[in-house]
Amino acid sequence: MIKTVVKDELILRIPSKPADKSDAGIIRDLLDTSEANRKHCVGMAANMIGEHKTILTFMTSGRFEVMVNPEIVSHSAASFETEEGCLSLRGTRKAVRYPIITVEYLDKNFRKKKGIFRGMEAQIIQHEIDHFSGKII
Repeated sequence: MIKTVVKDELILRIPSKPADKSDAGIIRDLLDTSEANRKHCVGMAANMIGEHKTILTFMTSGRFEVMVNPEIVSHSAASFETEEGCLSLRGTRKAVRYPIITVEYLDKNFRKKKGIFRGMEAQIIQHEIDHFSGKII
């Protein structure tokens, strides 16, 4: 189901909790909402639809993928400063990101995965993971 994107910073600042198989409906809603906002969206965290669970979507190869309970386990030594926008916020804000990250996570079927992500994919994933701790860019 397509959900309304949360824009209230007080709600967005609430930390998220780990997800489990009972949260499969949130995954579907997050994918539907990401797809419905495709023109302006390259990733979304579950708290952006009012669900405080550690689930995110990110755009890769023209489609949205899901990460459940992602954890960045390593990253490049170098970082860079950039400006990012967010579907939940107006304008852009400065952020520091790593160009390469390694992430352990569950896929949408709750299978364990580990991946190395670079460039824009890495930046999107870091942005969405920040949402889990209530950090707004």
